[in-house]
Amino acid sequence: MNRREMIKKTGAAAVGATVLGIPVGMSAQENSNNVSPRRRLKVLAIGAHPDDPETCCGGTMCLLTEAGHDVLCVYLTRGEAGIAGKSHSEAAAIRVVESENACKVTGARHIFMNQVDGNTEVNLERYKEMRELIDRENPDIVMTHWPLDGHRDHAICGILVMDAWRRLDRRFKLFYFEAMSGTQSQMFHPTHWVNIEAVLDRKHEACDCHVSQHMEDIYHWHKTMEHFRGLECRCEAAEAFVQHGDALPTLP
Repeated sequence: MNRREMIKKTGAAAVGATVLGIPVGMSAQENSNNVSPRRRLKVLAIGAHPDDPETCCGGTMCLLTEAGHDVLCVYLTRGEAGIAGKSHSEAAAIRVVESENACKVTGARHIFMNQVDGNTEVNLERYKEMRELIDRENPDIVMTHWPLDGHRDHAICGILVMDAWRRLDRRFKLFYFEAMSGTQSQMFHPTHWVNIEAVLDRKHEACDCHVSQHMEDIYHWHKTMEHFRGLECRCEAAEAFVQHGDALPTLP
């Protein structure tokens, strides 16, 4: 399937629809026979901060949960440095609640890792933490930050997940999402697009749960991306991804 054929103008309930290869609608035969949907799959959306998964792949998460798949939202940090005038502990407490509210909208479950906003690390222990978390959750698909990103926390998050994917023998599909491309994500050339027209309002509602981040002031970046990616796949709004292929050599 080429890029032009990748995503048609379909919603989550469309017969035979897929999102990143995951069925979100029944096949024509299943629909006519009124049988149960296909196997429930697990997807991890791993973001550096509270609000990253929602803004970068919130529409895709909504489509997947709506179709009955298990989506786990993983936050690398609690956004400790993300509220001016608040201490790290105060900001974290506020942003944890905001994340919980956002996940109620998207239908995703959520967990927090223990890195610190603005001071994330790449070292052997952090590699191990990410690998063990993903190994324990055993997902079918992981979505995370594109590692070529001007925001260090974003880049570090992507690098940690990429390493886990390699160390775990590439047993799950790995997709990267973009964050404010050009300003943050660099050289991002999508391989996949997801039409999010059917859930666009839900995505925006989830993003608006992050009140401390003043979404009304910054979301214009993301709306521009949604519209541009929609133009690429001939719909009103879309999210774009890069799938990591299997070309890397096997580690010893």
